[in-house]
Parts: sequence; C-alpha cells; structure tokens
Amino acid sequence: MPDNRKKICVVTGCRAEYGLLYWVMKRIAADDELHLQLLVTGAHLSPEFGLTWREIEKDGFVIDEKIEMLLSSDSPVGIGKSVGLGVIGFSEALQRLAPDLLVLLGDRFEILAAAQAALFARLPVAHIAGGDTTEGAFDEAIRHSITKMSHLHFATNEVAAQRIRQLGENPAHIFNAGSPGIDYIKNSTLLSRDELQADLGITFREKNVLVTFHPATLEKAAAASQFGQLLDALALFEPEWGIFITKANADPEGRIINEMADEFSAAGTNAYTFTSLGQLRYLSLLREVDMVVGNSSSGLYEAPSFQKPTVDIGARQQGRLAAASVIHCEPVREDIVRAIREAAARDCSRVENPYGDGHSAARIVAEIKKIHDFKSLLKKHFFMASPT
Repeated sequence: MPDNRKKICVVTGCRAEYGLLYWVMKRIAADDELHLQLLVTGAHLSPEFGLTWREIEKDGFVIDEKIEMLLSSDSPVGIGKSVGLGVIGFSEALQRLAPDLLVLLGDRFEILAAAQAALFARLPVAHIAGGDTTEGAFDEAIRHSITKMSHLHFATNEVAAQRIRQLGENPAHIFNAGSPGIDYIKNSTLLSRDELQADLGITFREKNVLVTFHPATLEKAAAASQFGQLLDALALFEPEWGIFITKANADPEGRIINEMADEFSAAGTNAYTFTSLGQLRYLSLLREVDMVVGNSSSGLYEAPSFQKPTVDIGARQQGRLAAASVIHCEPVREDIVRAIREAAARDCSRVENPYGDGHSAARIVAEIKKIHDFKSLLKKHFFMASPT
C-alpha cells in the first residue's frame, strides 16, 4: 500500500534545541497521518560536545541523515564556513528525503543553513520560537531572517507573535503556541536528588547554583573577560555552595569559556563542569538547585516553571520576555555578586512562566495537520502592520 502520510522533517543541531523539540518530535512520530524525518547536525556530531546524537537514538528516534558541517575552529571565519558546508549538506539531504514540510526551531547558525537550503529547494518551513529578541547576539538577525524564509510560525509568547506580524507575515499563519520546552518539564519523570548525586558524582551543599554561560556573539573578544568576572564572583561562594557548570555551545569564543570552566572546577572543592547533561539530567538538576546563573535562554524559558530565580548576565538575552524571577546584571564581578545575593533572598514561589503551559507540542502538530497542501504556503504576501 502507498504511504500517504505527510513527511515532516525536523532539524536539530545542539543539545538544548533538541530538548525543546523532543515532544514535538514525539507527537509527530506517534501520529498516524504524519511521518517523522530527522536530520541531525552541528554539535550533536562533535566529540568535543559529547556526541549527543547518541542520546537522540537512545530516546528511540531514527536519524535519517547526519549533516556534518561543524569545523573545529570557533572563530567567525570558522562559523561562516560551517554555515556554507551546512547549506551544501542540507541541500543534498532534502533532495534525497523529499519532505513535505521542514520544522526548525530558534536561531542558531546551523538552523540558518537549513533554512537557506529549504528556500532554494522550494520547501515550506515551520519555524518555532521566532519573534523573540536577543540584542547581544547575532542570533537576533538569524532568527528574524529565518522568519522571512518560513511559512508557519509558532511563537512562544504573544509579544514575539506581534513581532512576526510586524515582519509582514500572514497573521493566519502565526500562532502563540508557547515554548515546547515546558512540555518536557510537564511530561517527564525527573531524577531525584539522590539519583542525581549518584549519577553525576556530585555532592549538593546547603546552597547550589546551576551555571551556563555562552558568548555574546555581537561583542568581539569579550567572552573570556565576562566569564572571568563570573568565575571571580562564584569563587566568593565556593566551596560553601555547590556550583554546577554546563559548557557553552559551538559559538565563536565558546572554546575559551569551556577551558576556563574546566580549570575552575579542577581547582575547586565543590565545583563541577559537564560537557553535556542531556535534557533529563539538566532539568532534574535545575529543579534541585537554588538558582540559575549565566546568560542562557534556559534561565528565562525553563527556570520559572520550577519557581527558581535566574541571574541573567550581560546583553545576550537583552530584550527577551522575562518572568518576575529573572534578575538582570552587568558582566562585572561586583554586580554579579549583588544579583546572586538578591536571588538567594528572592521568593519565587508564586512566579508564573510567561512561555506556556506544557501543551505547546500538541498545538504545533494540530496546526500542521490542518494544512492539506503545504506547497500552497510557498508564495507569500507581505501583510502591512496596522498603523497605531
């Protein structure tokens, strides 16, 4: 019998993005009318970042193709060349797989490569988490560029949805779905405190901090200085506090951050650095710590669901919607220390997460299934925003 299911191809390029996509992929795979195709690329395929494609297969997903694109260099030239390699690899893979729709999430350079390949292949794109703003990173430009190359838009909040409308996209194809990362929190059985200690070889203290810091990619040669200020601040609390650091993404200047994190944990008595925790262990650890510190979107997306305060450092997340649990500070030791102490005293028990209710994946898949002819989405009209 012919297979009449619609082929929905999902791209993932790093550990954090995969965690956000997990329940979208699960729902597509479980639907009788849809067929999941999976392209894995970027840091997933790198030994330096933990070969996390193995975690994807361990979760039961079949990887249709692995797109090698990540150069060893973390310089701007290396990232630019990686995007070029990605466009080549995705173009060839999309020709072979011939999907009906490509699903992309976010704003990383790997996803930009996939979007460009889809544009030239005349392949409709559904984009998750467009419309956000992050003024300190080139992710900002990538995100809005992908919006203009996409046809269905699943924003994580209403403010982001309004920005997509301002970019001239069809209001009928813009949906406030919430963040699918919240779905993982609502639908997963997280590890207990004792299980985490045994699994990770860590010891919790009276106070514990989860740290993730990425380069602010629009600030040249600033990563080492800013992360050094953060480590100097953390040193004032260690060894009395437990400090758990997850390494940076494959971004310009990310390698120096990871080297500094290794040195800090090697010198400390209760500081630990992890290349990749995976989504289950990461969220389990997030539930057990007292606060999140750094500049990762996780501090804004996921931490409020656990009523945990976030110390958001510098400009990387500047402009992004934030819950009342988020404390912003400058990448300077004294201000970071001030913010950490404020976070330790803040009551977040009544904080609500502005990024959704844990049903985002169901909304996304339901809207995708309503489209009977994906090719009809390709020719787009520019919708002028109403004057205010």
